[in-house]
Amino acid sequence: MKIAVCVKQVPEGNSRIDPGTKRLDRSGEGALNGFDANAVEEALRLRDATGEGEVVLVSLGPAKAQDVLRKALAMGADRAVHVSDETAGGSDLVATSYALAKALEREGADLILFGQQAADSDGAVLWAAVADRLRLPVVSQAAELTHAGGKLTIKRQTEFGYDVIEAPLPAVVAVSDAINEPRYPSLKGIMGAKSKPQETLSLAELEIEPERAGEPGSRTEVYALSDPPARADSRKIDDDGNAAQAILDFLAEKRLV
Repeated sequence: MKIAVCVKQVPEGNSRIDPGTKRLDRSGEGALNGFDANAVEEALRLRDATGEGEVVLVSLGPAKAQDVLRKALAMGADRAVHVSDETAGGSDLVATSYALAKALEREGADLILFGQQAADSDGAVLWAAVADRLRLPVVSQAAELTHAGGKLTIKRQTEFGYDVIEAPLPAVVAVSDAINEPRYPSLKGIMGAKSKPQETLSLAELEIEPERAGEPGSRTEVYALSDPPARADSRKIDDDGNAAQAILDFLAEKRLV
């Protein structure tokens, strides 16, 4: 089985918006998105369970995104495809999903895995947009994933408990962080990652028109940034044994009781 895993480099630590470009500031250190590490781990487990198959990483991002691809290769993935093009800068969900769909279509994977969401945006919808473009079934919040008889069985987390869903292949699955504990790359894995195939593609090589990438291909725009509103006046009450009465007096003063 050929498994494609979409991975993303996210800013390490707290995300910051650049007030000039109104985009996420990616100038600092980057890291492999945590949920994507879970997706890579699950792909490796599925491959190793059968003793055959291929795990290919797919990422859209600047040149420095190769760092997270190397980490995922060191975990055990077989090869990486990096879509990197300056004209892709500023791509929103619409433009990003189009570029990823084109790269994934080229791979023809049996299973496409995503992390449930990215730490920098927390959108949790990219996997759905890609699945829609590829016209494939999609299941999110996967906490367990098994493959047998050419179909998937997914245990899906919900706010009311768990759903158990069967899906034919090919399919798209977004995994939660409850599905596994990602492995740490070994020294052997880190050294071996250097020799694994890493392909870098431009948008032109994927036959993506310039007007469908970056800001021209995006359907959302940030008009302005502003600081959050100041907090309203507050009163701190120290509990010296009379806190309950003090709170009651405060509520009565505001005519709330």
